[in-house]
Amino acid sequence: MRLSKYAAIDIGSNAVRLLVSNVIERKNKPTVYTKSAMIRVPIRLGQDTFTHGSIGMPNQQRMIDAMHAFKLLMGVHGVSHYMACATSALREAKNVKKLIERIRKETEVSVELIDGKREAEIIAMTDLFDIVKPHKSYLFVDVGGGSTELTLIHQGKTIASKSFKIGTVRLLSKMVQDSELEKYKNWIVTHTQSLSRISVVGSGGTINKVFKMSGRKIGKPLSFMLLSEQHEYLKRRTQKELIVDLQLNPDRADVIVPAVQIYLTAMKFSGSNKIYVPKVGLADGMIKLLYKELH
Repeated sequence: MRLSKYAAIDIGSNAVRLLVSNVIERKNKPTVYTKSAMIRVPIRLGQDTFTHGSIGMPNQQRMIDAMHAFKLLMGVHGVSHYMACATSALREAKNVKKLIERIRKETEVSVELIDGKREAEIIAMTDLFDIVKPHKSYLFVDVGGGSTELTLIHQGKTIASKSFKIGTVRLLSKMVQDSELEKYKNWIVTHTQSLSRISVVGSGGTINKVFKMSGRKIGKPLSFMLLSEQHEYLKRRTQKELIVDLQLNPDRADVIVPAVQIYLTAMKFSGSNKIYVPKVGLADGMIKLLYKELH
């Protein structure tokens, strides 16, 4: 058995995350990936990009500080390899090249910009097959701050994927066009109407939190009715109640309602009555991709 530590830095629109994973190689057995540490910092880059078109100086400095901290933490954990990816908030910012170069010079962290298709492909590399049955169909929905990635899996294979400019921070900033929402709905209908008994698989920090609040056992799905009821309950709560009574982080409290709506829309237009929440995301896929590329 050989144990290595890999890290993934996910630079999203609502937050920046560092995932440190144990990569356990065994002779004649599949490689095992286990979480060693996860650190999340609430740097809302999307607020800058979607409203002003570029990343402002305060968030630039916060990014530099975060990358310095992540670099030190990777050293403390003994990380041998890492990958840093930035999604919609950075790739749409006018000053992205300057910021990435500044991060590289000041922190020695190299950041890769990925488009929506690449993001969906990386997410699809996660341990979905722990719940995906080879004879069934699934619509994988990953909701972020700036975009939502859809991946259709049929009989164990990815048959279609698409990224939409629909995200929680973008919705809060009123920067989602009605035409994009229609494209989202139409894509789901077009690609799922020939498939029977499709299930939705949800990824993202918000659906993970909603699942935890539901009290359901890991591996068990949430029904459309239960998720709808949770959505209505959350809509009636004030920001103070969400933060104090439900113990949500402030940057989660203001996006939880629009995020759940995106999942419900996917369930409604795909005809799915249940959503699985495996608690995996882009960072998990990055770890597996990094290992694959190095071997």
